[in-house]
Amino acid sequence: QVQLVESGGGLVQAGGSLRLSCAASGRTFSTYPMGWFRQTPGKEREFVASISRSGDSTYYADSVKGRFTISRDNVANTVYLQMNSLKPEDTAVYYCARGTNRYGVITSNSDAAYWGQGTQVTVSS
Repeated sequence: QVQLVESGGGLVQAGGSLRLSCAASGRTFSTYPMGWFRQTPGKEREFVASISRSGDSTYYADSVKGRFTISRDNVANTVYLQMNSLKPEDTAVYYCARGTNRYGVITSNSDAAYWGQGTQVTVSS
């Protein structure tokens, strides 16, 4: 079983920063693209950022470009999302995901094969 566990969510003031972590558990021997998504009640889950299997390529939603940075540590089987200059509209449950294709790109929900349970991020104004 592939398990993804997010951590690092919490309450932060607008303009502040937060770093999310997603650790993969279980026996995993292959590297896959990883991504972050977020969802607010009543809205569709949206793509935030993703990173290739090697970490050489990254992708971001226009709404977070220049503010969020995705990175990964393949030795630790962990992906991170550094969020800076947070805005109230960033408030959501953030989910990490593993891609379906080792050499593919994650930019939408259909690109994800496994999901974590999510971590709440709340940005106060």
